[in-house]
Amino acid sequence: MKVEKDKVIGICYKLQADNGETGMQDWEEVPENAPFLFLVGSDSVFPKFEEALIGKSEGEEFSVFLSYMDAYGDYYEERKTIIPKANFKQEGKKNRDLLKVGKVIPMQDEKGGQIKGEIIKIDYMGVHMDFNPPLAGFDLQFDGKIVSIRDAEKEEIEHGHVHGPGGHQH
Repeated sequence: MKVEKDKVIGICYKLQADNGETGMQDWEEVPENAPFLFLVGSDSVFPKFEEALIGKSEGEEFSVFLSYMDAYGDYYEERKTIIPKANFKQEGKKNRDLLKVGKVIPMQDEKGGQIKGEIIKIDYMGVHMDFNPPLAGFDLQFDGKIVSIRDAEKEEIEHGHVHGPGGHQH
């Protein structure tokens, strides 16, 4: 079986990232015994990454380089903002567990959509947050192996994601 549209594939990989200043740094490792599963053709991975896996077989290794523009895009200073501390109060009290530098928390954008922001600083002005993806501005290098390929179930194709173990649970 080959990697193609409407197949569920499982991959293990090592991800390295480079922002042009630090050189390639280890970022993430997905082991073979707990592979990352995705539905081919569902826009759940970067298009150029998926394109590089099309036609490969189970057990085949891959090495894929993505420039930052084919991954999370550029880093934008305007995605950093200061939010008043009062916005983080729950039942009139400051939530000390939530307000910690380095914590990534879900917020709502002006359209009501969910976005994640990282707290980068807390001071008298408020809570400084960065809504850039953590790897914005980084080139990515994936080295891994295709550990499984199967036909997607009709419901997975309709829903646009993997169900069951390693996928979306119902």
